[in-house]
Amino acid sequence: MSKAEDAKKMLQQALDKALVAQQPLARKHVERLRRVHPDDTPQGLIRRLDRYYLAGITASGGASGAAGIVPGAGIPTALADTMVFTEASVLYTLSLAEVHGIHPEDFERRKLLVLTVLLGDGAVRVLDKVIGRTGPYWARRIVNAIPMSAINRVNKVLGPRFITKYGTKQGVLVLSKQVPLGIGAALGAGGNHLFGRLTIKSARAIFGQPPSSWADDDRGDEVSFGPGSGDSTP
Repeated sequence: MSKAEDAKKMLQQALDKALVAQQPLARKHVERLRRVHPDDTPQGLIRRLDRYYLAGITASGGASGAAGIVPGAGIPTALADTMVFTEASVLYTLSLAEVHGIHPEDFERRKLLVLTVLLGDGAVRVLDKVIGRTGPYWARRIVNAIPMSAINRVNKVLGPRFITKYGTKQGVLVLSKQVPLGIGAALGAGGNHLFGRLTIKSARAIFGQPPSSWADDDRGDEVSFGPGSGDSTP
């Protein structure tokens, strides 16, 4: 199996794993942020999620680029960065869904929601073709209204497109990071930051405007924190 095929396989595994593992984490993440920042409106919390997401993937890309200076370490580290980027993007998307009051419990619906955000206009065109457009925002329809048979059809189309798009893009970064320390770090950080910005822009189009206020007043009490968990989210 070629290195490109290995990277694509790892990306698919990272996506599937994240779609399972990040759902409960996204809910707890939003609940914790609401507890730590009780004055945040939904819009304010989304802006906070944007900052955390961009900061995390930018730091990961920079660290991966910097590792390119170590003989034999660059490519494995960059592939690991690809997986980190995927996991962070899934957590970000599912956290947004929680803020919007959307809870994609079914794996395939969750997958379609994430793929639509990550693929942007390309995914919307597929949805338009298979399902038909009834409005500019797809997130709630994906979770609540689209028949499962259509969900499965669209996922079969978008899944390979995701692997090709992100495998290719991140593959370019894998090569770009094999340059001297400092330059590689800048390329890795900048590339991840750009991809993150595109993800945020796509999410805005898919989710639409957040609610003006929270639907409940006690969500912060729904989560308990054990010793060491802390409430020091920056």
